Amino acid sequence: MSNTETLSARDRIGTLVDENSFVEIGAGITKRSTDFNLQEKSVPADGVITGYGLVQNTPVYIYSQDASALGGAVGEMHAKKIAHVYELAMKTGVPVVGLIDCAGMRLQESTDALAGFGQIYSAKAKASGIVPQISAIFGNCGGGVAVLSAMSDFTLMEETNGKLFVNAPNTLDSNFADKLDTASAAFQKGASNVDVIVEGEAELLGKVRELISVLPENNNDTAFSDECMDDLNRAVPDFAAEVADPAMALEDLSDNHFFLELKAGYAKEMVTGFLCFDGMTVGAVANRLAVFDENGKEAEKFDGRLTTAGCEKAADFVKKCDAFNIPVLTLTNVEGYATTVEEEKTIAKAGAKLTAAFAEADVPKVNLIVGKAYGSAYITMNSKHIGADMVFALPEAEIGMMDANVAAKIMYGEEEGADLSAKAAEFASQSNTQAAAARGYVDSVIAPESARKQLLYAFEMLFSKSEYPIGKKHGTI
Repeated sequence: MSNTETLSARDRIGTLVDENSFVEIGAGITKRSTDFNLQEKSVPADGVITGYGLVQNTPVYIYSQDASALGGAVGEMHAKKIAHVYELAMKTGVPVVGLIDCAGMRLQESTDALAGFGQIYSAKAKASGIVPQISAIFGNCGGGVAVLSAMSDFTLMEETNGKLFVNAPNTLDSNFADKLDTASAAFQKGASNVDVIVEGEAELLGKVRELISVLPENNNDTAFSDECMDDLNRAVPDFAAEVADPAMALEDLSDNHFFLELKAGYAKEMVTGFLCFDGMTVGAVANRLAVFDENGKEAEKFDGRLTTAGCEKAADFVKKCDAFNIPVLTLTNVEGYATTVEEEKTIAKAGAKLTAAFAEADVPKVNLIVGKAYGSAYITMNSKHIGADMVFALPEAEIGMMDANVAAKIMYGEEEGADLSAKAAEFASQSNTQAAAARGYVDSVIAPESARKQLLYAFEMLFSKSEYPIGKKHGTI
């Protein structure tokens, strides 16, 4: 199928679900309003097809907006159909997939359309953390519909025709679409709103199927993909060379080299996504020092520091994993926080969010220190000190306050005749993996090539982990 082929709302559902599994509900529902001569216009199914079916043998509820019916605009009955899907999904404990192609609010229905938006927002908020919610954007997704999409757990976007915006580019101060199309996939790649961008509608629906295959049905379920056909003891001889770009390292670790990276173009210094160990879905958070191209050459470079965007990206992901009982793996390689004036405005709060996300998560948590682990940034990255169940380290990892040479200069720089090299060596002796292991901060120092089996077995041992945190309404961080 051509990457540029546009499917109808019904064909999108047919491409998404397993063959002959879709059952439509509410097909006879249509508009009630007669204002602005609406009674003279045909709006089949009120512009949205709703129902249920199977995706990779997982039951899901689906709504697909029909741009051929009043532009797929959301009116009173359109909204009621979507809200009803959410009510059913919460009762049955299965995911909801929204296929978005919408002109926004149906202006002819005015306050009834506004009430409809509120009904959907309320339903999505109630379902959050109970069942996975996925939005896939095929056409326009603007204004209140953009907020609706952002309330989902995962948002995917078609690269050519997808448009995501709260305010249209031409309405932004000193901007217009030809200057900078802020609604386009090209712009959204570097923003936080979209998890996956794919060219082609069929390809996008394939990514939705892939995502559903690794997610649990609800917050009381456990996520398992297909039976693992990979060697559980498979060595990863290239792992040490790949850790600078965790997208490659995580792919090498995972069953059958599967890794689904999320928000790949946003806050690239922090990698998030899903991999599998013996068929079990695991969420991954990793510090990135470089992006390697297809030839293994360094295309981009990062300084190993936590940024506001990176912390918020990771915190959001960890909270989703915790909500749906998905274990979390971190690959830690960090030497501090970003050091710019702009970052100083926001980094403390962002770092606090990530620290709290790891500390509050009660799913199995494993940390592998692959490089530097310095200062409070190391503590934030799923350290033993804030609740990691197991911490591994590679032999060459460095764990401590800061770089030894910098520490020596700070402590002895003003002391006449001080041997800074000797002092640095002394400080470094406290920053190696053996020193951390001696104090119980690292459970095991492992060879890089054995990382897959060591991590896999750790998660299998932690599979039955059960914690009962102190009851509270919710945190405030």
